[in-house]
Amino acid sequence: MRFMVFVTLTVIVIAVTLLYRSNGFVSPHLYIATALGIGAAMLLMSALMGLVFLSSGTGHDDSIVDPLEEERHR
Repeated sequence: MRFMVFVTLTVIVIAVTLLYRSNGFVSPHLYIATALGIGAAMLLMSALMGLVFLSSGTGHDDSIVDPLEEERHR
């Protein structure tokens, strides 16, 4: 998660820099909203992906019973 925070901060800095270079200083609200939007989206995606790998690695995905599995093998 620490790695993804670093990557997220790097992407935010790059995005805000590119936005400033292309538009100049428009409004501080634009830059704040851009930074918060990118940050929230990237950190949420990395947390959910971490939960997918955690669920798969601990065996929780294999412990369910699929009632449709018998129908597929017929």
